[in-house]
Amino acid sequence: MKTIVNRAGGSLVDLEGLWIGQHEMSTRLTGCSVVVAPQGAVCAVDVRGAAPGTRETDLLDPSNLVDKVHAVMLCGGSAYGLAAASGAMQWLEEQGLGLETGFGRVPIVPAAVLFDLPLVREGDDPWARPDAACGYAACAAASRQAPGSGNVGAGAGATVGKLFGADRAMKGGIGHALVQAGPWQVGAMMACNAVGDVVDPGSGRILAGARTADGAALLGTERALLAGERSLRPLPGTNTTIGVVATNARLDKAQARRLAVSAHDGLARCIRPVHTILDGDTVFALATGTENTSPDALLLGVMAAKATCQALIAAVSAANTVLTIRGLCPAASDMPET
Repeated sequence: MKTIVNRAGGSLVDLEGLWIGQHEMSTRLTGCSVVVAPQGAVCAVDVRGAAPGTRETDLLDPSNLVDKVHAVMLCGGSAYGLAAASGAMQWLEEQGLGLETGFGRVPIVPAAVLFDLPLVREGDDPWARPDAACGYAACAAASRQAPGSGNVGAGAGATVGKLFGADRAMKGGIGHALVQAGPWQVGAMMACNAVGDVVDPGSGRILAGARTADGAALLGTERALLAGERSLRPLPGTNTTIGVVATNARLDKAQARRLAVSAHDGLARCIRPVHTILDGDTVFALATGTENTSPDALLLGVMAAKATCQALIAAVSAANTVLTIRGLCPAASDMPET
């Protein structure tokens, strides 16, 4: 019987053949996080939110031609942030990485964005968004060193619990996790910017989310909605959790897509409500194929959901409170337990 083990401090870089790079802009709270696969990795995607912002996702359909990618980019900045993927392409091309076409190499870089435009500090440039230079810098910083969590990379400007207004939200972020069972590994990197609350599924405790009107305590978004409290109905697409799960198993694109589907189970366990009309929840799945043992698809799905949960918890647990022009956006570590 195989035992599933969470590796403390683990991340996608524990998988042979993957690097992580992150970069934050100096002029405001936003940035990008990239997973680089120098040798290429099979990739698929599953989009569950109703308002996604993505690039190159059609290519990942199992019926389409290209089966490997060279990086996956997660960005802040809403749709503007997709420009970061162009910087990743430039960096990869300079390294001689990409799909050989006979007329040069073309790096394949799918991307997804989250909406972090409202989180502005005094003195920030509200028009600054991740661009090609930001994506290039993230790739240039990519390594197999343990990546940071919280207010870094694509999670720099992320917030959660926004259904009752940005003034009652809390700080989101990016988080990492790794689960190992037998010879198989599944890692996750999640940038959490959800409209809903983030919950520890083990205890049921809300870690971060919408606060009460006085800002002193956690409200409980689901509970408030069911009790009849009206939301402010943020615009669709102004929220989103985006992420990457990856495994060392040898999978084809169809099998990788099932891994991404299972990762969304992890979102559903930790984010309440999730996959709403206001979110663009998107998860990519990578398979490096360095483990030749015939994969156990059921077990890998369980691992993907668990790794996703752990990465989401890490994202809000590692976040830091930010003083914005609207007031404090507190982190989970600075709020009383509920």
